[in-house]
Amino acid sequence: MTTRGVLYVHSAPRALCPHVEWAIAGVLGVRVTLDWIRQPAAPGTWRAEFSWQGQAGTASKLASALRGWHLLRFEVTAEPCATAEGERYSSTPELGIFHAVTGMHGDILIPEDRLRAALGRASRGESELAAELTRLLGKPWDDELEPFRYAGEGAPVRWLHQVV
Repeated sequence: MTTRGVLYVHSAPRALCPHVEWAIAGVLGVRVTLDWIRQPAAPGTWRAEFSWQGQAGTASKLASALRGWHLLRFEVTAEPCATAEGERYSSTPELGIFHAVTGMHGDILIPEDRLRAALGRASRGESELAAELTRLLGKPWDDELEPFRYAGEGAPVRWLHQVV
């Protein structure tokens, strides 16, 4: 079953750009050349985005391939399909990676066990419930990435297809 999604590379140092392309190509099984443009939100960095199509689980593979580089900011989304929920991955150098399951309307679906764990930490006084819920919804990542998203409005998007 195939799905589709978008990879947003919000900021990468110029020297890292070819490595990002190679990592993406390794996941998709096709040669990848992205259209890099300057990222005004972080001078000296570059941004790119493209749409992809592939098997369910491709978003996870893309996020895993990119997660090790400290200076990289990115997001990967996947639409729900008949065999899998949608997904969203966000990554920043300061926060690391965030993963959320998304429904057909793009809403974040929080699994019961994660909610129970958050309630448990809050009830034991380890944290505030509002802070726990904010983290489960990915707000710290959204807050950090928002200037980079805004700076990319109007950027070109390219479709890439995974070889099956």
